[in-house]
Amino acid sequence: MGKKVTVVGAGFYGSTTAQRLAEYDVFGTVVITDIVEGKPAGLALDLNQSRAIEGFETKLVGVTTGPNGEGYEAIEGSDVVVVTAGLPRKPGMSRMDLLETNAKIVRQVAENVAKYAPNAVVIVVSNPLDEMTALAQIATQFPHNRVLGQAGMLDTARFTNFVAEALDVPVASVRTLTLGSHGDTMVPVPSKSSVAGKPLREAMPAEQIEELVVKTRNGGAEVVALLKTGSAYYAPSAAAARMAKAVAEDSGEVLPVCAWVDGEYGISGVYLGVEAEIGAQGIRRVVETDLDADELAALKEAAEAVRAKQSDVASM
Repeated sequence: MGKKVTVVGAGFYGSTTAQRLAEYDVFGTVVITDIVEGKPAGLALDLNQSRAIEGFETKLVGVTTGPNGEGYEAIEGSDVVVVTAGLPRKPGMSRMDLLETNAKIVRQVAENVAKYAPNAVVIVVSNPLDEMTALAQIATQFPHNRVLGQAGMLDTARFTNFVAEALDVPVASVRTLTLGSHGDTMVPVPSKSSVAGKPLREAMPAEQIEELVVKTRNGGAEVVALLKTGSAYYAPSAAAARMAKAVAEDSGEVLPVCAWVDGEYGISGVYLGVEAEIGAQGIRRVVETDLDADELAALKEAAEAVRAKQSDVASM
């Protein structure tokens, strides 16, 4: 039978995530759900017809879900559930502008996940990311390790890409890291970044690094402004799919994700972007890395900014 993964939401983000997960060929089944009648079934039909060409055996199933949880029985037994449901940003909107609208959607999804896939690891990608991850944990009542958010992998990938482009070097030779929140209090970590093994700070001047940090922080907004309708989905779906794969394979990979922090870095009781070891139960452990004093201060600042907003979502 193999592992089962569900992607909730069949927009560009959800459908691209489902495609990537299917093409990995590590799952028996990928379920796509959406509230738009017929859309997930149509996508699944189309994707299944690509199996012979792309050479994967994973089967895709598409299900329309209703306002009272109709259709969610299809997700039963899922090992991983990726929650992409919610509205994307429009130009000029911040991630926080989506808070109330998406809180209602994510809460309803989370309650149905708890009902039908009580042993799943939940990967949240809906914005505002840190707050929606906290809300999903509250609504599912799952242990914190089984609810995580996708943010740091995407922001790190953006930072890496910008550095590689600026220096005209292969992207594989660049290592970067971003922690903190998925938004204004994002904390790129130049001290842990390198180019061909050489510290980033030796490869480019401080002001250029700072420019790329700002560019990374605004990476999503830049895409939104250009697209004009909808937001980024190729890089975000790649990040979410890799996280789901790490869970399915119980890989122990250390990835930058939004995880529950309880004592690490002197920070407690908040969902925050950190590095964590990923396994079959979600977060095996948060991995503390040595940060410069200013990076640690920025991470603590991010934690407090996120904490204030996460306490608001409990009542949503």
